[in-house]
Amino acid sequence: MILVVFVEPEAPGNVGFMARVMKNFGLQKLFLIKPCALGEEAQYHAMHAQNVLQDSVTYPSIGQFLENEQVDFVVGTTGTAGGSYNVPRIAITPEKLAESIDPDAKVALIFGREGDGLSNQELELCDVVVAIPTSEDYPIMNISHAASVIFYELFKKVKPYPRGEVRESSRQEREDILAYLDQILEELDYPSHKHQKALTIFGRIMGRAFITGREAHTTKGVFRKIRDRLIKD
Repeated sequence: MILVVFVEPEAPGNVGFMARVMKNFGLQKLFLIKPCALGEEAQYHAMHAQNVLQDSVTYPSIGQFLENEQVDFVVGTTGTAGGSYNVPRIAITPEKLAESIDPDAKVALIFGREGDGLSNQELELCDVVVAIPTSEDYPIMNISHAASVIFYELFKKVKPYPRGEVRESSRQEREDILAYLDQILEELDYPSHKHQKALTIFGRIMGRAFITGREAHTTKGVFRKIRDRLIKD
């Protein structure tokens, strides 16, 4: 299940367009974070997607949304993919996302503000970030146009996995791994200014790899053993 999250939309028309393009590709769950007043303009641009707009749910923050909705995977979006040293903005393509995502998972797809997008702090809440390759002459797309590209790739390529073959790791399992890594870094007296970045990088590695439940279980077991040995010594 895909949950579409639009953070602090500024123009009601863009919310309507988002609802419309969602319905084009079979998506129904729209969540709005601190939205502007919607009114008739949003309804007008939604066209035949009035139900998506009317059923939308509002939250005061991304953190509150994540706490309440208990999603398995969080996908952020950015118009400016980062290089090796801009860890929060290291991104994959929509095509790669569609190839890797588990259609049975509960996935939040988060779109940022029309003007500023998502901040680095907000992107750090995400398991993986998606960016659409565009011309360097004018790289930033309209929010609903960008959404339509991502929705199209998901609609086109996401197919049910064979039942019982693979279970994707849950968000809680990945957070447990990071909790063990956090403790390991503490025991190693890892430099404090590098500590959080190391956790973010490892979290993104897991996100881009779409690790399975079995892989998460084994990784957690290895990290637990390392932590216990460090504490014992």
